Amino acid sequence: MLRVHSYESLGTFDGPGLRLVVFLQGCNYRCLYCANPDTIDLKGESQKTDIEEIVRLAVNEKPFFGKKGGVTFSGGEPTVQAKDLIPLVKRLKEQGIHVCLDSNGAVWNKYVEELLGMVDLVLLDIKQFNPERHKILTERSNEQTLKTAKWLEENNRPFWLRYVLVQGYSAFEEDITAMCEHLKDYKMIQRVEILPYHTLGVHKYESMNKEYKLKDVKENSPEQLEDARKIFSRYFSVVTVN
Repeated sequence: MLRVHSYESLGTFDGPGLRLVVFLQGCNYRCLYCANPDTIDLKGESQKTDIEEIVRLAVNEKPFFGKKGGVTFSGGEPTVQAKDLIPLVKRLKEQGIHVCLDSNGAVWNKYVEELLGMVDLVLLDIKQFNPERHKILTERSNEQTLKTAKWLEENNRPFWLRYVLVQGYSAFEEDITAMCEHLKDYKMIQRVEILPYHTLGVHKYESMNKEYKLKDVKENSPEQLEDARKIFSRYFSVVTVN
């Protein structure tokens, strides 16, 4: 059984092609800009769901996946439920369905390692390369995330690098450049995705009686996004702005 928060059918932003996105409950990070604060708590308002129900949903949507699409597990942080996710991924692979894992890479145990060895693609969210600024942004260390990136590289597991551009927090040229220098020789990075900062989840904070701490942070201008794209493009051949 998995704790599922919600689903998105035929999503286009979380991996290649059209995808069934399964948002799992529970997260180990406390990102200041989190758009899904209702997924953080390990229980929340989620539903315990039998894995066969998710397999059924995926198989029903399989005709729309084409050659590139499939299922993406997001959250929350899906590796929080890695042990229970493993048998589901096995079932999906038996059905010939492509599986993506959208992860911050900061949870590590034998179940996570097994899971990363099974999925077809990891969408690795590196929130900040600078350790001090990362802690301000997420209240957590980025040490394990960088170790996970190294593990993916050493074990020939393809991944996309995702980076949310937040002015005053992660949009520093020196930090982006340092991260690119650190990762520039990684052959398993297939794509870099720059994710613009947005405030679409602010209403959730209001409904939960929580303070949204970045209310004074403005969304990225086209120029700011283009500047970031140029930096990443010096190091990586495929860079997109989502």
